[in-house]
Amino acid sequence: MARLRAGVLISGRGSNLQALIAACSAEAYPAEIVLVISSRAEARGLRVAAAAGIPTVVIPHRDRRAFAAEAQPRLCEHRVELVCLAGFMRILDANFVAAWRDRMVNIHPSLLPSFRGLHAQRQALAAGVRFTGCTVHFVRPELDCGPIIAQAVVPVHPDDDEARLSGRILKTEHRLYPLAVRLIAEGRVRVVPAVAPPGGAAGGAAERIEIINARIPDISALSPKD
Repeated sequence: MARLRAGVLISGRGSNLQALIAACSAEAYPAEIVLVISSRAEARGLRVAAAAGIPTVVIPHRDRRAFAAEAQPRLCEHRVELVCLAGFMRILDANFVAAWRDRMVNIHPSLLPSFRGLHAQRQALAAGVRFTGCTVHFVRPELDCGPIIAQAVVPVHPDDDEARLSGRILKTEHRLYPLAVRLIAEGRVRVVPAVAPPGGAAGGAAERIEIINARIPDISALSPKD
């Protein structure tokens, strides 16, 4: 069976890229990375990709439309089927996002819809939540608003600062992102209309994700523990 051809967009160190590369190195994994595009020539993730023998392209993101105009043919040239944003710290052109609807994913360091945008870990600490985490979702033109594919929960410790919490979440991202990409590559992820709440109240997401043959974990966690 042919592996899903993924392209990864990065801006920085490429730690989630490295996690995806590691997953793709397994013979049974149903996806492969065929192109890495960076918005910054100095991004460390370019070296990560080069070490794995993956073609790389640098496209400076000075203008959204110009970036899209250059990135789109590169992705098509490499026959990319799924675009993965991995630490890509730029807002994409809405038409470019629309062209990749349900074929572009992102990972965000919070339990969306909470703490959208930049500094999600700092937002979580400021809010005083006991748990936060990370989310893989399909990308939509609205920031961090696409239908949720997978989430993972991370506890917030009493002595956490932004760096410690970010590191704990990042380790979990490295497990969650390959899982989500695998589910997509296996054809198990489907976008469907959201179920209307009882009484037909307005609000909420317009779409949701169904995962075929998914097992829901039977967990309950309390914080703090006595």
